[in-house]
Amino acid sequence: MKQDFTVRQGALDDVEAFSSVARHRSFRRAAAERGVTPSARRAVPAGVALLAYAIAAFPDVGFAPAVGQTVVLAVGPASATPSTASVPDLSGIWSRPYFGVEPPLAGPGPVMARPGNRGRVVGDYTNPILKPHAAEAIKKHGEIEVSGVAVPNPRNQCWPEGLPFIFTDAGMEILQQPNKVAIIYDHDHQVRRVRLNEAHPAQVTPSWYGDSVGHWEGDTLVIDTVGIKVGRLSMLDMFGTPHSPALHVVERYSLIEYEAAVAVQERTLKTRPAFPETPPPGGDAGLHVDPDYKGKGLQVQFTVEDAGVFTTPWSATVTYRRGVNWRGSQEWPEVVCAENMHEYYAAKDTAVPHADEPDF
Repeated sequence: MKQDFTVRQGALDDVEAFSSVARHRSFRRAAAERGVTPSARRAVPAGVALLAYAIAAFPDVGFAPAVGQTVVLAVGPASATPSTASVPDLSGIWSRPYFGVEPPLAGPGPVMARPGNRGRVVGDYTNPILKPHAAEAIKKHGEIEVSGVAVPNPRNQCWPEGLPFIFTDAGMEILQQPNKVAIIYDHDHQVRRVRLNEAHPAQVTPSWYGDSVGHWEGDTLVIDTVGIKVGRLSMLDMFGTPHSPALHVVERYSLIEYEAAVAVQERTLKTRPAFPETPPPGGDAGLHVDPDYKGKGLQVQFTVEDAGVFTTPWSATVTYRRGVNWRGSQEWPEVVCAENMHEYYAAKDTAVPHADEPDF
């Protein structure tokens, strides 16, 4: 069966990256038959209510752990470059049926929802690894949410989300090449570029996604990121956890068996709401899990280290399966964050105050 595959215009500034897509077996045939070419896609306005509900709706239930929690901190490129044939191809679209990360089986983990605040994005400021000023920031963030006011964050203000906030997104696409990797996220044109087998520069210029270098350790892609910019809306999660210029994030990308990926996602779905199987008529909500794909999943184990905020490093995972758009194809759905009243995921406009008569 021939599959359609397009890459949205403007996602990459290097047209060479499009050729890497053909290496994934899902796209090889399409590339051979008709070529892989970028094309502009319909822009869909983004909303934030669904995400806030998904994170806050089930705070009273413990979050499900994920498989494989061993995390090794990487500080630079590997000493030897593995051959292209010895590394797996992670290219393609990956998705999951919920927002948020999966805390570890044991040991320090991320700030999670505080029990007793159903429907509000309130973080647990009693997490023992938080330094006092960080705990106070999360507490104040939650108090504002409880008062009925939505606190500005990178997602609802259309700002760059940074790491590890960006793991809030439900899906991503990986474009893998021998000397670099690009990761496109399914919310608002966010792209990360990772240089392989290079070191960080001696002086890193801070940026929203930081300076990322990677290398292969066997069949695991290790990405080391430093230099993540601190700004007015900088935070690590929807709960308002702050970070300092010392933030250091290490990600380990590994393919896992289909059964293991399904088990993680099924356990996690017991603690938080799932995305709807189909959108309402006229709706469009980006990516979802391909129900027909029975191949391997992708698990990202990541470690966060920030001595300015935490007393110790902590870890979490994000588990994906192959993704498709709401129409069941591999076409990348472009989701644009812009101020407007339309809820793209519900195919309706948000009710806003209006006057029956003009004021003057």
